[in-house]
Amino acid sequence: MFNIILFGPPGSGKGTQSEKLIATYGLKHLSTGDLLRSEIAARTPLGLEAKNIMDRGELVPDEVVVGMISSALDANPQAKGFLFDGFPRTEAQSEALDKLLRLKNTEIGVVLALDVSEEELVKRLLNRGLTSGRSDDTNESVIRARITEYKKKTTVVADYYQQFDKVVIVAGEGTVEEIFSALCSEIDKRLS
Repeated sequence: MFNIILFGPPGSGKGTQSEKLIATYGLKHLSTGDLLRSEIAARTPLGLEAKNIMDRGELVPDEVVVGMISSALDANPQAKGFLFDGFPRTEAQSEALDKLLRLKNTEIGVVLALDVSEEELVKRLLNRGLTSGRSDDTNESVIRARITEYKKKTTVVADYYQQFDKVVIVAGEGTVEEIFSALCSEIDKRLS
């Protein structure tokens, strides 16, 4: 089983590249937002607990999210690996994820970080805002604040995985195919 964490600031092309990686490598996409919505909709014990917490306006604790990830891993024994999206976001979450994966006899194979200049991100997001209907893609100061917030949050996760030599920075500017090819090259090095 080969597991990947894909990082990238808003507008880096993470969604586009995730889809291509999932299709190429037969990975299961693990988005914590999707997991939460699915567990709540299925009215599972974890989903009901998460809903109660969210209804109080609080953040869902790491152990609940890790429990949902554990359930998703167990529910997909045939998966060739998982692509983690939106998790982990803190050092504590990184440690909890690693501990869980060790229990399942697997680990994170690589952390791929898409690197895109702030000016390019702003340009892409403003452009996306013309058609996405997302209000947070139409205001340059909001976009810049999102990018700053992303950098603050993800630096700690990259630092955590850097100690295990698992972080690879991939240029996120160029054509979709050029970026995809660079990501595949990094994955293939680790698969062989």
